[in-house]
Order: sequence, then structure tokens, then C-alpha cells
Amino acid sequence: MHIKRNFLVPKHSTFADFALLLLRVVAGVAFMLHGWGKIQNPFGWMGPDGFAPGFFQALAAVSEFGGGLALVLGLLTPLASLGIASTMAVAFYVHAVVRADPFVAKGGGSSYELAIVYFCIAVLLIALGPGRLSLDRALFGPRS
Repeated sequence: MHIKRNFLVPKHSTFADFALLLLRVVAGVAFMLHGWGKIQNPFGWMGPDGFAPGFFQALAAVSEFGGGLALVLGLLTPLASLGIASTMAVAFYVHAVVRADPFVAKGGGSSYELAIVYFCIAVLLIALGPGRLSLDRALFGPRS
């Protein structure tokens, strides 16, 4: 019963619920597309020179593809968002600290912009929940 409490959906205005639905669907589809290639080879998508062991590559692949699907559905949103936030924190670290990529690459190239934006979206969904238009609301109910 204590776990269910984490999935109760906070009450928002109708406009906010539609905005959260829009954010979840757009970000969720984007994550599914980013994760699709990774989920095809979950333990080795980074290739032989990848910095992360296969287990962590698989966690990232599941976080992106499965977490994206969960966001679209509004299902287990806090858990999916936590996985996405964790994956994006690592992506941010790799791009910003290890590779010293810029925030936005002028003329294309690697940057950490997308990782930090997705991280912020995940944190927002953890804080605000999925909104009324979600499976979380149907399954777990509103937060009182």
C-alpha cells in the first residue's frame, strides 16, 4: 500500500492536465525513438569502446524505450521519469564534463543541450505527476 502512494496523481487545472499530457506524449515518443536502436542491442549498443558495462547499457535502453512508452501512457510515471532522469544525468555528465561539449553546438555536433532538457522534463514529471489524463490516475487515483 505504501508503494501505491508514490503513484497517486496530484490535482491540477484542466489546462495543466492537458499540458502535462502533451509534454508526456511528445517527450515519450522522442524517448521511444531514441531508445529504439538501443533496445535492439541492449547490452552492447555503445559498441566495443563503450564506457559503460552491458548491464548499464541495458538499463539506459530500457529507461529510454520503456520509459518513453510509460510516459506516453502515463503509466508508472514517477518510476519511468526517475529512470529517464538518471540516464540523462549520465548523458549530461559525459557530454558536459568528460567530452567538454558545449551547451549548444554551433553548426551541429555534440552538445549537452538535449540531455539537460530531457533531464528537466523528467524532474518536472516527478514533481507534478502525469496529470489526470493518465493510466496512473485510472489505476492509482488522485492524491488528496
